[in-house]
Formats: sequence, C-alpha cells, structure tokens
Amino acid sequence: MTPQDRVLAALGTVRDPELDESITSLRFVASCTVDDDGVAEVRLRLPTYFCAPNFAYLMVADAHDAVSAVEGVSRAHVVLDDHFASDAINAGVAARAGFVASFEGEAVSELETLRADFVRKAVLAGTDRVCRPLLAAGSSPSELATMTLGQVSPSRELDRLRSRRAELGLPSSDDSPLVVDPVTGEPVGPSGLPTHLHRTRLTRVSAEANSGVCRGLLRDRYPESSSSVEAAS
Repeated sequence: MTPQDRVLAALGTVRDPELDESITSLRFVASCTVDDDGVAEVRLRLPTYFCAPNFAYLMVADAHDAVSAVEGVSRAHVVLDDHFASDAINAGVAARAGFVASFEGEAVSELETLRADFVRKAVLAGTDRVCRPLLAAGSSPSELATMTLGQVSPSRELDRLRSRRAELGLPSSDDSPLVVDPVTGEPVGPSGLPTHLHRTRLTRVSAEANSGVCRGLLRDRYPESSSSVEAAS
C-alpha cells in the first residue's frame, strides 16, 4: 500500500457518529495527499454549511487521530472546509484542545457521552440488521431471545454489531446473548423482545433515511463528490 492508501484506510475507520458510516463511504473526504516527508493533508466536507458542530468536531478529531497513527505519517493536517464553525473546529483539533475549549463560552461538556449515545443507537440498528434475516428464515422472537452471537452465521453485519457492542463494553463473545439492552447489556427476554425489535427497526430505518438525505445533500452541494476519494480507499 502507498502512504496515501494507508491514510485512506485509516480514514475508513472514522465514522459519522449519527449515521454510523465511514466518512470515506459517505464521501466526506474531499482530498488526501501525503508528501515525501510524510506530511498528510486531508480535507473534509459535509453535506451542509450548518451541520451540527459537535458531530463535525468528532469527525475531524477522529480523522486527525486516525491519520496521525498511520505508519510513515510524520504530521497530520486535517481541515474541515465550508462549515460555519470550520475555524473553531480546525484550530481546536490542531491544538488538541478539546470541544469545550474550542467553543469557549458555548460548549459545556466534552463529547464522549454524545458519542456513547450514538453507539447505542448503532447497536440497536445493528441488532435489526442481524435479526431481520433470522426472522425471515423462520426463527421466532422467542427463539431469538435464547440465541447467542455464536449461533448466528458469520456476516459483515454481525461483525459490525459485535464491534459496536464492544465499544460500549457490552458482551460480544460467542456465548453472549444475541439481543441485549444497549444501556445495561442485559439480555432482552421473550416478553420484551417484540417491543425491542420494533425499536431496533425504527432506529435502523431512521439512520438509513438520514444517510440517504445526507448523500443527496452532498451531491447537490458538491456534484464532483460522485467520483471522489472514496473509490481509492
């Protein structure tokens, strides 16, 4: 892999916190270069000028951390363009100042609680993506309540669900219950499963709808985004 390929792969691990999709697949990476001295220059863009600054800050900060950790990168320069809070975000991330210091007098807390809230939503949506095929194949809700992760056929969606659960410290080994409460980590029993599965479906549908809206807004704002850096990642 070239240095640029390694940086793009690292950017592929950075997610939009609300959509639970990588910033490369969403085409939020406008450009990415690495010079002979190992200086990585990354420019990000978002669907609208007024995208929530807390979400934007998380993505820029996570991108900076991911690129900085790439072997061969001597310095990372990650910049968000065309956003009303670009100056504050870019300066704060470059200085490793944190969200509160970057928005002094406006922000009252750091963003880890917000991040965890969105990972819990990702667990809900991921549970629906894993359980829907099982239900379609004939499993009953009561059967799902007794299943473990290890009893589900391997898939990308199952790996994704395990990963999100692990981020929250929730049980994610083969013998862990398939369906758990994303706050407590406790298994959801047969009586509560229909309501829980309805909630997981609504969460997944909402996330996918928002993803479609964001993609459409980005294409309208940046028509060239349909052939962007993502293809090389």
